[in-house]
Amino acid sequence: MLYGVSGIRLPFVSAPIGSRPWNGGYRRIGIRSWAVSMNNGVAASSRKTSALKFAYSADSASATLADSEAALVPGAEIDVSSPSIDQVDTSGASLSDPEVVADFGGETLRFDEENPIDTSPTAEAVEKETETAPSNEMRNIPPPGNGQRIYEIDPILQNFRFHLDYRYSLYRRMRDSIDNCEGGLDAFSRGYEKFGFNRSSAGITYREWAPGAQSACLIGDFNNWNPDANVMTRNEFGVWEIFLPNNADGSPAIQHGSRVKIRMGTVSGIKDSIPAWIKYSVQPPGEIPYHGIYYDPPDEEKYVFQHPHPKRPKSLRIYESHVGMSSTEPKINTYANFRDDVLPRIKKLGYNAVQIMAIQEHSYYASFGYHVTNFFAPSSRFGTPEELKSLIDKAHELDLHVLMDIVHSHASNNVLDGLNMFDGTDSHYFHSGSRGYHWMWDSRLFNYGHWEVLRFLMSNARWWLEEYKFDGFRFDGVTSMMYTHHGLQVAFTGNYNEYFGFATDVDAVVYLMLVNDMIHGLYPEAVTIGEDVSGMPTFCIPVQDGGVGFDYRLHMAIADKWIELLMQRDEDWKMGDIVHSLTNRRWMEKCVVYAESHDQALVGDKTIAFWLMDKDMYDFMALDRPSTPSIDRGIALHKMIRLITIGLGGEGYLNFMGNEFGHPEWIDFPRCDQYLPNGKFVPGNNNSYDKCRRRFDLGDADYLRYHGLQEFDQAMQHLEEKYGFMTSEHQYVSRKDEGDRIVVFERGNLVFVFNFHWTNSYFDYRVGCLRPGKYKIVLNSDDPLFGGYNRIDHNSEFFSQEGWYDNRPRSFLVYAPSRTAVIYAVVDD
Repeated sequence: MLYGVSGIRLPFVSAPIGSRPWNGGYRRIGIRSWAVSMNNGVAASSRKTSALKFAYSADSASATLADSEAALVPGAEIDVSSPSIDQVDTSGASLSDPEVVADFGGETLRFDEENPIDTSPTAEAVEKETETAPSNEMRNIPPPGNGQRIYEIDPILQNFRFHLDYRYSLYRRMRDSIDNCEGGLDAFSRGYEKFGFNRSSAGITYREWAPGAQSACLIGDFNNWNPDANVMTRNEFGVWEIFLPNNADGSPAIQHGSRVKIRMGTVSGIKDSIPAWIKYSVQPPGEIPYHGIYYDPPDEEKYVFQHPHPKRPKSLRIYESHVGMSSTEPKINTYANFRDDVLPRIKKLGYNAVQIMAIQEHSYYASFGYHVTNFFAPSSRFGTPEELKSLIDKAHELDLHVLMDIVHSHASNNVLDGLNMFDGTDSHYFHSGSRGYHWMWDSRLFNYGHWEVLRFLMSNARWWLEEYKFDGFRFDGVTSMMYTHHGLQVAFTGNYNEYFGFATDVDAVVYLMLVNDMIHGLYPEAVTIGEDVSGMPTFCIPVQDGGVGFDYRLHMAIADKWIELLMQRDEDWKMGDIVHSLTNRRWMEKCVVYAESHDQALVGDKTIAFWLMDKDMYDFMALDRPSTPSIDRGIALHKMIRLITIGLGGEGYLNFMGNEFGHPEWIDFPRCDQYLPNGKFVPGNNNSYDKCRRRFDLGDADYLRYHGLQEFDQAMQHLEEKYGFMTSEHQYVSRKDEGDRIVVFERGNLVFVFNFHWTNSYFDYRVGCLRPGKYKIVLNSDDPLFGGYNRIDHNSEFFSQEGWYDNRPRSFLVYAPSRTAVIYAVVDD
């Protein structure tokens, strides 16, 4: 029996249906390293330290502890600390322990003379790997700097030099270890060329790191699921391997599109798992667990990219999107439909980047893509890998940057089709025990102090950039990664002690430094954005200067501030409070801001439009019907909130698809009734897709008020494209008038005037300015095209007058209607 999945024909073989644990609700907002070493899957708790050795030559090494008694100290474990490099016995001290810094700070790397690293591959290895060698030449990543510039940028950091210098010394040691033992970050981040399935002219090599497994074999359609047909061999480092020579006719031993799994004998019993490095997986009809697919299409079926990466934009205007829910119809949309229908819309709206969520395979659709099961596989719900490549290539043709929402902060708790308990132990890729479990997200937490975990995650980031030509990443859940408390039930106040103490997971921060180093070193035009709510200092400072290395921080506090304000009457809003929230960001650290994202669109929350207009949206958005005070207020403030956010908030801007026109209702993924492990009943929605789509037709309908909001957002994006005000160095707030409810500021060569008063309009209102000359209106939220009342003559001219006003050398007079925002620009005659 055959069934088709996204163009691949797969033979149906009955398999037991397993149960999937409930993955919990969606999360909004880690992990401090704890030393656990593995020998045959048994965790060692001894504090004795020893050297690491290599399983392969320098370019294909798989490091593991050579001594079954070896373990690194709690909090400081770099289970990575460079193969064949002597360890320092810190006797249980933590990463933030001053004595650890004293021990490590001035240490010189020493190589184990008794066990030198063999960098010469065996003849067999050469024969097998010749065809899988990278097509591109080895690329060198610039060596690390001294990490001291952060103290010039932020002198307060001098008080925390002890912690920061240790953090940087740990990063330097990791770079040196990788350079000396793996041939550099370039080679280290290409683990997918050694692990998983790799085909040469002679056959297919499959490797898997599974130190907890006692036996292993490769099973699948190709051998009729016979566990005795292809038994794998293990080396002393926990890496299992098998080579499958070509068939007699020269064809591969495993057919493209056929199903494969690794069967392991573990301390917990026999376990079938999807290979950790699998490139594609599908969910057969009527079954719950996913199946790993051997994906190696013939050359004539492989997509060939036609368009180069677009030049990195100076300012980012990001359209956050989800392929599955991007249809106007209640269904799961496809890569192809998104390419043909949604990308042209994004371009027309004036955005220059698209951020795509839920790319990595996730068995639980309602997780929004954040409970990843197969890290190297694009989600098969939306189509094939080749169709995803076609989508990205089309975006590049439209000069759109494509950012991937990548999840390295945690992994799905699923055992049947994910990484959890992969080799029968709970400490394989993750911390063991409670340290490896996120209680709010119901997911597993990576051990960033383990060498092979670093290889896996860094190679994962490299894979998406290299194979699919993504232009960068938005790293999800970074706050959770950087702190042992994961940002849960913690209110960050800005006190620097909150960032540099025992609650900091230094291993995770060092991983972020390494992955940013690799990305920016190999792909200089790539963009990295970190989702951080804590305000970690040095977050967006280059690694060589001592920072974490992100290009942008996703400024989450602003959206939270708007929700806080929307719970109040706008009559009670404080202009100074709004301005402070929008401008409160670290010097020389760029931010991507948003008034709302997918978080606010989820069921249980409210979008800005819903907060403002509520149930009136259902009955009074048609232009042929009379409006209501709630609709009038909502449409006016919706435009003003978005404009002041992009105007003052940061150097990049993000909008979740549909919110630009005030998308009604919420997002509710299809789900059935469930009982939680604690017995609590969670009602479903009859697996309905009705609320899991985007009604773009509402924004396009010129007979609805949604259309005016969409037109305003489009004008706002194109205005930023023309004037580039988000990245201008000139920004000055000249007025925050609590009585008049007026905010005036300059950004670039523009003057922004906001009147938040609910009834008062002001004639001949004087506003300060820097540049002399004639000013004109370039954007007016009261324009009838945007659903306004046309109270301002768009053709009016405004002439500056000399004389200081609001600390500005000049000023001009304007008309400022209530609940209106207007932008003025100097006319260059």
